[in-house]
Amino acid sequence: MTPTTATALVLTLTLAHYASLAAAAGPRVIIVGAGMSGISAGKRLSEAGITDLVILEATDHIGGRMHKTNFGGINVEMGANWVEGVNGGKMNPIWPIVNATLKLRNFRSDFDGLADNIYKEKGGVYDKEYAQKRIDRSDEVEENGGKLSAKLHPSGQDDMSILAMQRLNDHLPNGPTSPLDMILDYFKYDYEFAEPPRVTSLQNVVPLATFEDFGDDVYFVADQRGYEAVVYYLAGQYLKADKSGNIVDPRLQLSKVVREISYSRSGVTVKTEDNKVYKADYVMVSTSVGVLQSDLIQFKPQLPNWKVLSIYQFDMAVYTKIFVKFPKKFWPEGKGREFFLYASSRRGYYGVWQEFEAQYPDANVLLVTVTDEESRRIEQQSDNQTKAEIVEVLRDMFPGADVPDATDILVPRWWSDRFYRGTFSNWPIGVNRYEYDQLRAPVGRVYFTGEHTSEHYNGYVHGAYLAGIDSADILINCAQKKMCKYHVPGKYE
Repeated sequence: MTPTTATALVLTLTLAHYASLAAAAGPRVIIVGAGMSGISAGKRLSEAGITDLVILEATDHIGGRMHKTNFGGINVEMGANWVEGVNGGKMNPIWPIVNATLKLRNFRSDFDGLADNIYKEKGGVYDKEYAQKRIDRSDEVEENGGKLSAKLHPSGQDDMSILAMQRLNDHLPNGPTSPLDMILDYFKYDYEFAEPPRVTSLQNVVPLATFEDFGDDVYFVADQRGYEAVVYYLAGQYLKADKSGNIVDPRLQLSKVVREISYSRSGVTVKTEDNKVYKADYVMVSTSVGVLQSDLIQFKPQLPNWKVLSIYQFDMAVYTKIFVKFPKKFWPEGKGREFFLYASSRRGYYGVWQEFEAQYPDANVLLVTVTDEESRRIEQQSDNQTKAEIVEVLRDMFPGADVPDATDILVPRWWSDRFYRGTFSNWPIGVNRYEYDQLRAPVGRVYFTGEHTSEHYNGYVHGAYLAGIDSADILINCAQKKMCKYHVPGKYE
């Protein structure tokens, strides 16, 4: 018997041990976390008749990483901002809620003019024709990577990094080294996955299921109600809300920081930081994989080794959207100017910019996105230091313009926040269906959900939404149909 087969057998037997438990009438379920996945799971459970719920949310609001805040007189998004994957063969389940049901203000993001808007390190733009050639070559390599990816064994045993694929295609064999190639590579991969090509799985992102399934278009949500309105709408389907849409249902309890989850054959006990104790038949844990990797929540008994390993194998990436406000505009506007790049000799240094002529007229606000190591570095310094660095970069980009000092800045600190420990998951090299099955698999009466448990759409809002439904269905099968076995096939089966 191979090690992977043995692991699969142990997991099957562990879960099958609970299959003989009779499902009590009207089981009580605790949901840990009121982000998209937790709220989605609660909705699915309620639709199945499981309404004896309590949702424990660590913060003072629902929505999790979908969260608006006021900045310079407008509401902007701290986390998720786009509906990604629209106008394709399938319908992204988030799109009709945003565009038709709630009618949130949204704008199609147009990246076609990018070759016109790549700024040199010390000012001026790159020649459009040359920049477009480099973009076209990068696209060609990615297309070849997609063909290679389709031939790899589904287990992930032949997986490789995106960087390795680039080398196989004689593209930037030592990695991108020129400022132009670095920012184009960063825009294509880091800006999407929040980690560099050298650590990102080819097999899981090329081609990317979100765009293959739902379409290539992305829409930026810029509504003063916030993108979180989607979560409030879903919550309002089963939780009591007032006329303003605020959830007033006592089953939702905010500012409840879960610190301990005890589980046995007879049920679960959840303890919060304020020394409250909650008992139930099942618990659904919807925290981020970053939180699962931390010591915020203690499981008693400890989770089995196969579960711990599956949690630790995934990456929790950091994607930081920094909003900066100025007393006046000094940047180009107009068609094809919404996105522009800064080609620094330092990879990922304030590289991807967005202006809001359409979304937030007259707000004089720019957005610059950083990721990974730059995100962590910036989180450790003062906002004033970050503001100074940004103004220096902009003065280098626009040497002939009168670039004033910024009046305000918003720097989210997802990595430092103990309730998130990052922004979204990224699948490392070689991690595939087997590890995903283990990550999503319940441990006795403890169930798991979150964007990281979405096999094809991790990291996306629709992935979080669909993951909540999928995990709830697993719990429903056990609680109502006595189908408690969750079989994880061996990695190479």
